Parts: sequence; C-alpha cells; structure tokens
Amino acid sequence: MARIALVDDDRNILTSVAMTLEAEGFDVDTYNDGQSALDAFSRKLPDMAVLDIKMPRMDGMELLQRLRLKSALPVIFLTSKDDEIDEVLGLRMGADDYVKKPFSQRLLVERIRALLRRQEVIQTGEMPMVEDSKVLVRGSLTMDPMRHAVTWKGEDVTLTVTEFLLLQALAQRPGFVKSRDQLMDVAYDDQVYVDDRTIDSHIKRLRKKLRAVDPEFSAIETLYGIGYRYNEE
Repeated sequence: MARIALVDDDRNILTSVAMTLEAEGFDVDTYNDGQSALDAFSRKLPDMAVLDIKMPRMDGMELLQRLRLKSALPVIFLTSKDDEIDEVLGLRMGADDYVKKPFSQRLLVERIRALLRRQEVIQTGEMPMVEDSKVLVRGSLTMDPMRHAVTWKGEDVTLTVTEFLLLQALAQRPGFVKSRDQLMDVAYDDQVYVDDRTIDSHIKRLRKKLRAVDPEFSAIETLYGIGYRYNEE
C-alpha cells in the first residue's frame, strides 16, 4: 500500500488524519514541520505528501519548492479557509491539489486516492484518455508515458502528475480546443471538485516550466472563455 507523508504543526490533525489513513490501509509517516519532513525525504521519498502551508522552521511553500528541484512527488496542500492566494501560489509552484481547512477526512482520502490513481496511470502507461501509451511526438515536444518523461527541443522538463496529464491531453490532438471542463475530467475524478482557477494555475505552471527551457515557447494557446489548445511547432 502507498506510503503517505503528513506534514502539519497541528498534532491533532496529524493524529486524527493518520488514524483515518491507516484504517484505509495506507502506511503513514507524520512530521510537525517542513525541515523534519525534508530531512526524511532526502533519505527516502514517500508515494505522496500532504503538506500544511503555515508551519514553523520551514513552511509548506518552501518545502514544496525544494522538493520540486528534484522530484515530481505528488503533493496535496492543506490551506486555511481564506487563504486563496496561498492556494493559487501553491498550484503555480507545482502542488497537484489542495484541500481547505476545516476539511472532511473522507474528502481528503478521496483526493489522495484520486491522485495516486493518476500517478499509477502515468507509471503504467495505461491511460484511457489517450490513444495509446507509446511515445508521443508533437513538433518539438516528446512525451513518454511509460517513463513519465517529457522533453522540449531535446531538453528535459520535470512535470507533476497533473501537469503531465494536462499536457498529454492537449498534445494528443493539436489544433483542437479542450474546454476547462474536459481538462478537469482528464486530471480529476468525478468525486473531486475543482474550479476553473485550479486548471488555469496548472496551465500557467506548465507554461513556466516549458519556457524555462525555451523562452519562446508558445505552443499552448488560451482561448478566453473557451479553454486551451496545443499548436504543434
């Protein structure tokens, strides 16, 4: 069973959520600050991390930033009810999802399961939303689902699970528009609600990563009020 890392300075949350996840069959490691988690992750990465944003020593944002330097580990953020800026910033930095406090533990379990399923889909190459799991080449873009590998003009690009699925969905049919609802269906289970801003934040992060290797990258086009499309270069 998957190993989940919980990182939160609220011991009540750590205890109650850990008990719930263990009852669901997950292995759970708990940490009460970002630095302790980072030290442990340097020795062995979990299968997924659930991070609180506001913590002592090292907050969730800094921990995510350091993780993303060398890992596409799936990450769910726990955010306070009114921290919309933190949610958007976290997604732009590479978080895969977020859950607002106070939250239903059942909802958190469902989101964890949904993200783990998406990660398994990436790793096995069994992707029902695409034509096949072979290497996809679209102009300067190459995507290998079996290896979760992406290159642009020969340069490696590290993507999260969600970013990979969104880019693959767009690149499968260059020139065809994907609405935000269609992209939500690709990246999230029906049981998990996300809004338009979540998809937009993932796309912005995706563009930023591709422009880091090619400042002229413009293959993902926004059609305002409609959605996005991939234009082959």
